[in-house]
Amino acid sequence: MDWKLELVPIPVADVARAKRFYSEQMGFTVDHDMSVGDGVRIVQLTPPGSGCSIVIGAGDGVTDVEPGSVQGLQLVVPDIAAARAQLVERGVAAGPVQHVENGELADGPGGAWNSFVYFSDPDGNGWALQERPGLN
Repeated sequence: MDWKLELVPIPVADVARAKRFYSEQMGFTVDHDMSVGDGVRIVQLTPPGSGCSIVIGAGDGVTDVEPGSVQGLQLVVPDIAAARAQLVERGVAAGPVQHVENGELADGPGGAWNSFVYFSDPDGNGWALQERPGLN
């Protein structure tokens, strides 16, 4: 039996601002954007090549978690330097390429599975890019 993660709710304060960030700056595809009633808006977006989407929204039904409180979301990419350059070009305040060395972050790429770039969305939800060997 396959168990697939399909959707992760991301708490945001301003749906329009978050939609612009994820679609225009991150390059996520807008799967749908709909109002389903009294002040309820749901926007689903999917990272390029991903089988899992995120959902942002306003009103009841998306999440009761405070905007900016989700940390540790991770995207894997085949080329960490190219992915970081793309984010910076699109105006995302992405940190430098770093790796874990002796239990702490150090500048520059590391070995297999050990290169990361950290950034946050406009609400402070924390994301990481990780270079995954052999990903195409």
